[in-house]
Amino acid sequence: MGGDRAIQRITIDGIPAIWQEPSEGPGRDLVVWLPGFSGRKEDTAAQLDAFAAAGFYALSFDPVQHGERATETREALAARVVGNIRRHFWPILALTAEEFPRVIDGARERIGFEGKVMAGGISMGGDIAVAAGADARIAAVAACIATPDWLRPGSHEPPGEPDEAAQTYYDRRDPLTHLTNYGGRPAICFQCGELDTQVPPDGALRFVAALRGGLYADCPERLAVVKHPGVPHRFTDGMLQGAIQWFRQFGTE
Repeated sequence: MGGDRAIQRITIDGIPAIWQEPSEGPGRDLVVWLPGFSGRKEDTAAQLDAFAAAGFYALSFDPVQHGERATETREALAARVVGNIRRHFWPILALTAEEFPRVIDGARERIGFEGKVMAGGISMGGDIAVAAGADARIAAVAACIATPDWLRPGSHEPPGEPDEAAQTYYDRRDPLTHLTNYGGRPAICFQCGELDTQVPPDGALRFVAALRGGLYADCPERLAVVKHPGVPHRFTDGMLQGAIQWFRQFGTE
């Protein structure tokens, strides 16, 4: 890992997490960054290094059913969820997003950062970060190859059908159908692959257009969709740099 400070392990209200101190500047603000589907918090180490090098406290935690919280292998998790995305994926998104308030409170107490909170992640992690952005304490969100529309129309992946419990999670947390949850007007940026057929950029575009026509009418610059030419469903260094720039621009204003 390239940062000057070592990754540290912590448990926040029963949730396994890792974090890193800023490696330059005094550092006040916290970035919470989540991995993609089937990933672990440790998989974000390179991104945490980059955020720490940019002057942020940087933290990741294992999403529900992932990493140290898994009850099955990665392969079994992938097979089960991909076999019926709406039934098995929606609960992971909703439950993990609803853990953000506990993580923020615990991080402030245990780590001691004094500034603002930013949220972001890769694919599933970005989906969760957007949903978590409804918490007014989150100043900025950077979601990479992610969507605010959990229905994901146009995706090449078969969506499956939700059961009653999964539908309840969608009805409670899906960002596109809960625009009024963003009254705190966090700055939200989507870094999308132009050729992404797994998580099409269209959901981000519709979400941003709807918010600009409503809650963000007088601050449209706080929303953005960046489409990376020629990129499929793949996280790139350009997306990471875009997230860092977004957090610097809006998270610390």
